[in-house]
Amino acid sequence: MTLVVTGATGNLGRLVVESLLARGIAPSDILATGRSVEKLADLAERGVKVAELDYTKPETISAALGAADTVLLVSGSEVGKRVAQHAAVIDAATAAGVARIVYTSAPKASTTALILAPEHKATEELITASGIPFTILRNGWYTENYAGEIEKGRENGVITASVGDGRVASASRKDYADAAAVVLTGTGFEGKVFELSGDVAWSFDDLAAAIAGIVGTDVAYSRLTPEAHAELLASFGLDEGTVGFVVGLDTNIRDGLLAETSGDLARLIGRPTTPLAEGLAAA
Repeated sequence: MTLVVTGATGNLGRLVVESLLARGIAPSDILATGRSVEKLADLAERGVKVAELDYTKPETISAALGAADTVLLVSGSEVGKRVAQHAAVIDAATAAGVARIVYTSAPKASTTALILAPEHKATEELITASGIPFTILRNGWYTENYAGEIEKGRENGVITASVGDGRVASASRKDYADAAAVVLTGTGFEGKVFELSGDVAWSFDDLAAAIAGIVGTDVAYSRLTPEAHAELLASFGLDEGTVGFVVGLDTNIRDGLLAETSGDLARLIGRPTTPLAEGLAAA
């Protein structure tokens, strides 16, 4: 058995490898891959097999997947380029006769208006068309995405957003990594799609309170209109595309697209998801 984890040099992929090891999977049964093998040296010292796998270099993908039984395809980080990159992995997996693909997708990818969803929807369709048995993990928002707000709260006593009263059912990356490890090592998950999210959908007032608890001073949430938010972001020198993306994402949150608490994540990992304040403090 060889479990291939792509993106193991990234935050989520690394945590998946650690979770597999913690579950007693033999290091020699894990192939951790990434663009920079040097960043995987500590895993190699622990007996984990490592290899270069660059989504933009098909030859590295084919070489890495040659002996794979199951592949965790961690979605790429380059928005706008992910479909082609993911397709290269799916094609190589098909050619290698991989037994199963597990993919980290986005919430309700096939039906949602979430600004990040189209590339994930396209990837899910490619996986389905490949004929390879699959499991789709539609990962919700990571609590760590808001780690940068901690310093803003510390310095200014305020966090700003245009989400209105929207809520986010986030969980820590470790929660999602543990879910991936469960699926990679378990049975009966073929053909299933899991909507993964935290147990609690929190508001940005809750976020401000959690940050206040960490920094030890009052922090408030300042509600901005989308127009005022865009003006503020532009004043920081952000380009038009980035401004549109950030404000668009806040609109998605305001519309409730990241608020679902399906319970799938807690059921998979066999424990409650990490609370907001605890996840932020760890981040």
